[in-house]
Amino acid sequence: MAQRIGSSRRKSRGKFTKHPRRRGKVSITRYFQSFSAGDKVILAVEPSVHKGMYFPRFHGRSGIVVGQCGSCYEVEVTDISKKKKLIVHPVHLKRCIDGQH
Repeated sequence: MAQRIGSSRRKSRGKFTKHPRRRGKVSITRYFQSFSAGDKVILAVEPSVHKGMYFPRFHGRSGIVVGQCGSCYEVEVTDISKKKKLIVHPVHLKRCIDGQH
């Protein structure tokens, strides 16, 4: 089998670009937001922050916060039928409102 060349950000230019009106500095409130176990969150990448970024396959998915790992959070996401645990920085998470996902 051929070996893939490149990192996890390969072929993700369109997925990880910001809308022109959303460009600029990252807000501190989003960077330091806190979650507790059991909270529903949506995975939305902040492309300017590389720390704690997850694999592009999970972009836009919703999950449940399981625990905390340092400054990041452990989020459980279902991938087809398997449950997978991702370690994600809070800047890449959005609190899920009941109407969403």
